[in-house]
Amino acid sequence: MSDFEIRTLDPGEHRAASNLFRASLHVPPSDDTDWEHASRVFQPGGTIGAFDPDLIGTARSFDAELTVPGGARRPMAGVTGVAVRADRTRRGVLRAMMAAQLEDFAGRGVVFASLLASEAPIYGRFGYGLATRYRTYSVDRHRARLHPDAPATGEVQLLELDEALKVLPGVYDSLPRRPGAMSRPEVLWRLYEGQARRNPQPVKAAVHHGPDGPDGFATYFVDGLQAHPWTKSLHLVDLFPGTPAAFAGLWRFLLGIDLVDRIVAEARPLDEPIELILADHRRSTVERIGDEHWVRLVDVPAALAAREYGTAAPVVVEVADPLLPGNSGRYRITAGGAERTGEPAGLRLDVTTLAMVHFGTWRPSALADAGRIEVRDPEAAANADVLFGTRVAAWSGTHF
Repeated sequence: MSDFEIRTLDPGEHRAASNLFRASLHVPPSDDTDWEHASRVFQPGGTIGAFDPDLIGTARSFDAELTVPGGARRPMAGVTGVAVRADRTRRGVLRAMMAAQLEDFAGRGVVFASLLASEAPIYGRFGYGLATRYRTYSVDRHRARLHPDAPATGEVQLLELDEALKVLPGVYDSLPRRPGAMSRPEVLWRLYEGQARRNPQPVKAAVHHGPDGPDGFATYFVDGLQAHPWTKSLHLVDLFPGTPAAFAGLWRFLLGIDLVDRIVAEARPLDEPIELILADHRRSTVERIGDEHWVRLVDVPAALAAREYGTAAPVVVEVADPLLPGNSGRYRITAGGAERTGEPAGLRLDVTTLAMVHFGTWRPSALADAGRIEVRDPEAAANADVLFGTRVAAWSGTHF
């Protein structure tokens, strides 16, 4: 039952792939209205399918750029829409599709691949490591006030959806990015437009204007009771402040919206300083911490060479990559960069664990303590903590 073909889908086959993916999530097939929006998020040539002889599996990707520690941006592929038909699971279909994707990415010079995993145990088998995490918190709008020392410069402009769709891509592109953040190609903005237009409640945008123009934005909607007692929650869809003043200014605006009881900030950076700008930090409550992006280092030498490192003694890491064996080998990491070496390794790890380390989300010493990294030099793990550490938490903020 493993004799199947994998090939790139023609545009006329995209709807079948979309419906197969929806079925894997136990969602009905697209109707014509849904498909009108969904059809616009397929990058030409970016969807593969497994056939036996009918379509039994699919995976989709699109091209973007990923930001690494230090601010450099490198080519990435966003992986999504991955599914295997329920009567063909656990027969090698997923592994074959993942391998075919990775071979394509490597051949095209893609440095990273990134995805959001429906189930945590799946993608580590293919070299994807949990590279960014998030926390969701809520703020009591009635009782929360900004600290008197919070920045108070700039103005906020409220936009309806149609105008926001014209303005926000340019604002997003102009903002500085954290490690783990990615560009948003047109297919993603099409995805967000479709989601916003199908949302039962109107989606609005607030753009913060600083001394030099737009420097941050938030998108949100409000839901809840439509009559007394008017219990409502404001849900932040996006919040991208480019400066501390933009962060404070956007929160000042959100806290001033009437007929809202609670503001829910979904999937925010672990170190976002909401508590520090509030007069009473207890008005903010962390509701959960979760997984964000799983990243695959498709080109390990290029990935290691792209990022900056902290100042510590050099460390040699030995990397194992069964799916892309050209990545396997030893790399000497120093404050000045990374390169292949023949020197003995102080740490040994697989490419999945390297992805967890690469963006600073996990300390090598903690992964070593958990048995995920083999330590051959007792000082190597501590030095690697400094080399791979980052000033701010890695976070993407982009879903797909």
